[in-house]
Amino acid sequence: MYTQSFNVPDGSGKTVPLAPSNEDPALQAAFDVRIDADGRIEPQDWMPDAYRKTLVRQISQHAHSEIVGMLPEGNWISRAPSLKRKAILIAKVQDEGGHGLYLYSAAETLGTSRDQMLAGLHSGRAKYSSIFNYPTLTWADVGVIGWLVDGAAIMNQVPLCRCSYGPYARAMVRVCKEESFHQRQGYEALLVMMTGTEEQKAMVQDAVNRWWWKCLAMFGPPDADSPNSAQGMRWGIKRVSNDELRQKFVDATVPQAKVLGVTLPDPDLKWNEERGHHDYGQIDWNEFWETVNGNGPCNKERLATRVKAHDEGQWVRDAALAYAAKQQARSIKEAA
Repeated sequence: MYTQSFNVPDGSGKTVPLAPSNEDPALQAAFDVRIDADGRIEPQDWMPDAYRKTLVRQISQHAHSEIVGMLPEGNWISRAPSLKRKAILIAKVQDEGGHGLYLYSAAETLGTSRDQMLAGLHSGRAKYSSIFNYPTLTWADVGVIGWLVDGAAIMNQVPLCRCSYGPYARAMVRVCKEESFHQRQGYEALLVMMTGTEEQKAMVQDAVNRWWWKCLAMFGPPDADSPNSAQGMRWGIKRVSNDELRQKFVDATVPQAKVLGVTLPDPDLKWNEERGHHDYGQIDWNEFWETVNGNGPCNKERLATRVKAHDEGQWVRDAALAYAAKQQARSIKEAA
């Protein structure tokens, strides 16, 4: 439903002037030429420290979001309404864990260890998507997360398949294919509920009401208030601006809502013939920043759950390292 993002033209990133650089002029010039030609930067290539730091921040936060994103739906596995829904949800949560691993691996190619990244997450220094700091109150929330949250994620992530950093771009190809499955299964689950009882229909509408505005905020602050966007687009890390992606998501989702039979909770939402897009109301950015800064409904719960799981899994990591050391010692002995 959202793979048309492949066809979104790049924004005006190349018109952003080059930032002043203290790097070696020859190396910087060669890097800029490759970026301007839409070439790929690989781990063995020279890159400016600022480019490397931006990638580490973005990719690690993306990885953290995938891992923490397992939690809102994970507690519904045991309460799924049927064996079919249980199997689908188990597969989806497992996929999210895999996405985190792909992304941590991509970030490690930039010289940052996984232990460093996880320490940042567990200490609260590193951020993850604020959308995962809200509770899933009913089964309909699981479907709406699939439809809207994963739909917004796909809209954000498909352009990253053209990111200038090779390992990140290649990881995103598989991530987006699997997220497309997640989005479709969520929408299908809601379609089934909307053919059910009035109580089930009301449950879906209530979930849509609670998640809609939070999903619009997922694309990040308005372009004018997003300090990292311009440089990210100049480097080819980011391909489409926050506001462009948000508009495209609204335009794609409105007809889906009509088919589903739900109302999107925005009295200002209407088609603007002159713009060729839907107009929509104001997002509550105060709520967004409160949640980003750790004051959302589930921030403390999500972080505590992740730290607890990490600590309780220490014995598994210790055992794996001990086994690897034993195998290495055996190989050395046999080679001798």
